Amino acid sequence: MRKTRHTPTTFEVAVRRHRGFRLELLFATLVGCVAWGAGAMSDEGPGVRAEDVRKILFLGNSITLHGPKADIGWEGNWGMAATAPEKDYVHLVTAGIARRAGKPPETLVRNIADFERDYANYDVEAKMKELFAFDADLVVLSIGENVPALDSEEAGERFKAGVAKILAGVRSAKRPIVIVRSSFWADEAKDRRLREASDEAGAIYVDAGPLGREEANAARSERSYQHAGVGAHPGDRGMQALADAILRAVPSREADPAR
Repeated sequence: MRKTRHTPTTFEVAVRRHRGFRLELLFATLVGCVAWGAGAMSDEGPGVRAEDVRKILFLGNSITLHGPKADIGWEGNWGMAATAPEKDYVHLVTAGIARRAGKPPETLVRNIADFERDYANYDVEAKMKELFAFDADLVVLSIGENVPALDSEEAGERFKAGVAKILAGVRSAKRPIVIVRSSFWADEAKDRRLREASDEAGAIYVDAGPLGREEANAARSERSYQHAGVGAHPGDRGMQALADAILRAVPSREADPAR
């Protein structure tokens, strides 16, 4: 028997459209939930506290670590221009965390001035793979001073994108504490991008600008230097001030007993 072709009624068409709309709505809702969930994870903040820190990753420039350089009169192999290793901010922060955690943490300290100078072409994923694999509980990113002037919006956005890649790389399931420190030598364009990248990644931003503007924090206020650039770095007092600012920003169970 020959089958006759069924012509859908207006009601049936409406039902099919309704079902299609419901599927589209369900899909959109699921996508929205996934996106919300990803955002909520970053909004939760760090999953560890100072007392939990076993590994610290310091990423910075000469203020963080600089080897001997005879032509500028610098003989140290620590943060320029502290008078001794234990007086630079890296060692001071490490000591402060050790007191809170009850044991000295393992540290990885790296000068990433190459990123600062060539952020637009720097392959973050490849060149920092080892640093990300360290899986730190606390990450301190202290850059900006060597970044060329951001004289256009495009340059600013490229710098911000590079910083965002670093912050994405250090994230892990345990949600480490991530500190982003502004430039010691304040620069509105650079510091704005650092703050924006920090905020968008759910990191903790520390404004070091006021410390850099205080002459007493410069090494040249403590002693004379052959090279003006070295003397402009934070001295022992400046390093202590930087360490204090960073340590104050690290969340602790003492301040949040519920954790």
